Amino acid sequence: MESETVKVGSSLVIDSMKEVAKEALIKVPESTSFMPNLPIVDLSKLLSEEVKSPELEKLDRACKEWGFFQLINHGVDMKLVEDVKRGAQELFHLPIEEKKKLWQKPGDMEGFGQMLGSDEGSSNWVDLFYILTLPSHLRKPHLFHNIPMPFRKNLEDYCIKMRELAMNIFVLIGKALGIEAWDIEESIREGGQSIRMNYYPPCPQPENVLGLNAHTDGSALTILLQANEVDGLQIDKHGTWVPVKPLPNAFIISLGDVLEVMTNGMYRSTMHRAVVNSEKERVSIATFYGPGRSGNIGPAPTLVTPERPALFKTIGVTDFYKGYLSPEYLGKPKSYINDVLRIQNGHIEG
Repeated sequence: MESETVKVGSSLVIDSMKEVAKEALIKVPESTSFMPNLPIVDLSKLLSEEVKSPELEKLDRACKEWGFFQLINHGVDMKLVEDVKRGAQELFHLPIEEKKKLWQKPGDMEGFGQMLGSDEGSSNWVDLFYILTLPSHLRKPHLFHNIPMPFRKNLEDYCIKMRELAMNIFVLIGKALGIEAWDIEESIREGGQSIRMNYYPPCPQPENVLGLNAHTDGSALTILLQANEVDGLQIDKHGTWVPVKPLPNAFIISLGDVLEVMTNGMYRSTMHRAVVNSEKERVSIATFYGPGRSGNIGPAPTLVTPERPALFKTIGVTDFYKGYLSPEYLGKPKSYINDVLRIQNGHIEG
């Protein structure tokens, strides 16, 4: 691919995908036979009255112990999923003149470009396409309407299905926590959805770079779809990077920082990263879901008790992301929720 120089917000001006990260990596053990496996949760069982309780316990453990799980039997039409996978891969291989129609503008996160917040010594070996998808009135016309057909139509349908899936998961998380289903769901309903497609090109020195540096997600929930057969996701489990092998026809679900706050720390977001391959490209599609701009982010009222007081203060969504994405906290996993929102010794910090 051509070398394309971009600048995003406060990011460095760098060559697209070509700057080598200079930080030393934590080596992953060569043998992963002893590695724990990411929990697998069956949505069809969760939605079945007959077998709900055991699967709900499995969901609860996965959220408490991992902050991640693979979701099978999710009910999303696999033809649509395959169409979206193919469309995402084709999008990254568009001619440069077509890509320019979808390029990030200075100071904007949306469109083709690099990860916001890249700084010296920690570049990500990835190109991305990021776009706000729901509610639809927040879409930038020059982006969504310039996505080639039929991918645009498939992406539209996929957005609706991901919203439905996310709402199902939020309801079930509420049940797993033993609270009213609406306590979590109502905080999210009519919320915001965005999609980030990631393209990790082959890297001649994969041991010296990362596709994405270690991070947690700033959403409430992330639904990750592996678009080709090349793996790369790794999860931090007690200081060890655990490689994830996506199951066929499964989604990988990640709990974000917002959900950690909303569950009053009962469920936690988990550090994860992406590694790259020396010979093969990798493509993934992450759908982020969180509360709408007019809402608030704070612990669900029924999860605040005398025995477990609020661990975080409540803040407006707009103020949350203004702080979360500020230079002081951007790129520093969980620093905003821990340094600004967390309540310590009965006093609100920040």
